[in-house]
Amino acid sequence: MRVLLQRVSEASVSIAGRVAGAIGPGFVLLVGFTHADTVAEVRWLTDKVVGLRVFNDAAGKMNCDVAAAGGAVLAVSQFTLYGDTAKGRRPSFIDAARPETASPLYESFLAALRAAGLTVASGEFGADMQVSLVNDGPVTLMLERTAT
Repeated sequence: MRVLLQRVSEASVSIAGRVAGAIGPGFVLLVGFTHADTVAEVRWLTDKVVGLRVFNDAAGKMNCDVAAAGGAVLAVSQFTLYGDTAKGRRPSFIDAARPETASPLYESFLAALRAAGLTVASGEFGADMQVSLVNDGPVTLMLERTAT
């Protein structure tokens, strides 16, 4: 499981001209799954996202997590995180999980973030989406957990 995390001051995701989800300050999470991923990877990455201290405290140090900063999360499914560009000019997506595997894991991830007390907006799995964001910092991190 891979999550590309961006700290944002605002973000939204639109589908066919309709805003499907929007947040103010918080995280945009682009989320991808591979074949071997399970709820164990979902749990681990949920804990990582919830506890990641990349928001400034009163002293200006990155010392606060998203909840302490009053932030929200916009999570967008992104199978292209498993694109392999090692050969040729066209990415291979053979490592990306099929929708019947990835969709339930994505929904589990959203549910786990909500269960952790976060406000969560999302896109729609498999939809053609347009993501708009203002990266704050910028802070962008790649988080990954491989199935054990």
